[in-house]
Amino acid sequence: MTGRGLFVTVDGPGGVGKSTVVAATVAQLAAERLPVLSTREPTDTPLGNLARHGTETYRGLTMACLIAADRYQHLSNEIRPALAAGEVVVCDRYLASSLVLQRMDDVPLDTIWELNRHAEHPDLAVVLTAEPQVIAHRLAGRGAHSRYERMPDSSRIEHELYQRAIASLDVRGIHTLVLDATRATPQALARTIAAEVAALRQGHP
Repeated sequence: MTGRGLFVTVDGPGGVGKSTVVAATVAQLAAERLPVLSTREPTDTPLGNLARHGTETYRGLTMACLIAADRYQHLSNEIRPALAAGEVVVCDRYLASSLVLQRMDDVPLDTIWELNRHAEHPDLAVVLTAEPQVIAHRLAGRGAHSRYERMPDSSRIEHELYQRAIASLDVRGIHTLVLDATRATPQALARTIAAEVAALRQGHP
């Protein structure tokens, strides 16, 4: 790809190690002398903070709309300009997380896709996975960060919904890379992601 940058998203269940893998991936890409932007959703804007800290107050379609609104502002203010400048954008959480967390809030799948109809698809959607019992053990160690993680049997439900999300991304032609986060170090996972980025930049996914 020439001119335009590359949009990479990293999703996965709570406790899988997304933020660590994102940081390692950004460091790997920077070491390869690629211009890279690290970002996340919900964003650190007032709108994003409302969504991030409002999970106890807002639910269902209301929360789905908040997440979508934050995403559109994020695309307009940060992601699209970075892509236009030729940067590799690495985003911690994006569409796949919506397909899981909003489904945990009983929002229909078709509604989630409709809310995100005008959101750019990533060039590479990375989904980190782990066995539910591994996730449950990690969450027990660090504590739940949201009401989603406090739901009964949340690790199993999230795992199953991520499998469905992967299938939904595939159906829409979104290039998806599924990695078992328990079988490699964050640095090794980052190298795998960076290799996929290199292939996409050469036009050979």
